[in-house]
Amino acid sequence: MARMKFLCDADRCIDCNACVTACKNENEVPWGINRRRVVTINDGTPGERSVSMACMHCTDPPCAAVCPVNCIYPTEDGIVLHNKDQCIGCGYCFYACPFGAPQYPQVGNFGSRGKMDKCTYCAGGGGPEAPGSAEEFAKYGSNRFGQGKLPLCAEMCSTKSLLAGDGDIIAQIYKERVVKRGYGSGAWGWVTAYGGDAAVGADKS
Repeated sequence: MARMKFLCDADRCIDCNACVTACKNENEVPWGINRRRVVTINDGTPGERSVSMACMHCTDPPCAAVCPVNCIYPTEDGIVLHNKDQCIGCGYCFYACPFGAPQYPQVGNFGSRGKMDKCTYCAGGGGPEAPGSAEEFAKYGSNRFGQGKLPLCAEMCSTKSLLAGDGDIIAQIYKERVVKRGYGSGAWGWVTAYGGDAAVGADKS
């Protein structure tokens, strides 16, 4: 069975923020929340790189491991979903996530910041709502995955820096890039999220 993954090729990202805009528009994410954001590393210095950052839907998600009510869980496809009905807003997932993906929807005192929100891989939500229903969309956003589509953030990436889909296919695409151009900055977040190197067997020189 295919395992869905993200890969950000930092050598291709041009900091256009199309992925951020696509995510907000497709899922009607409230202001104040960015399920996806572009972060620039070494800004203004040699070696500057931009990376598109969101939930990486880890193979062994630390957010799920620390959730005291088990509202975060991986599906058979490798997508990490969450059930907002079960969420108590404790914030443990926020502190456990190496990518800062789970976010509070509101600013305020502890206990008044609401249920955690995160990228759903455009696969709806992990609650009891019917897949593709208006109730699911209102709570979690779009369910493109149920329609056989990939997350819109990756589809809108003009340089194909952000890839989404079957991990084996993504790894092969990245290996072909490495063979042609060299390893460069690497596949950002891949090792942390999935525990393996996307360029194994490729020329890193």
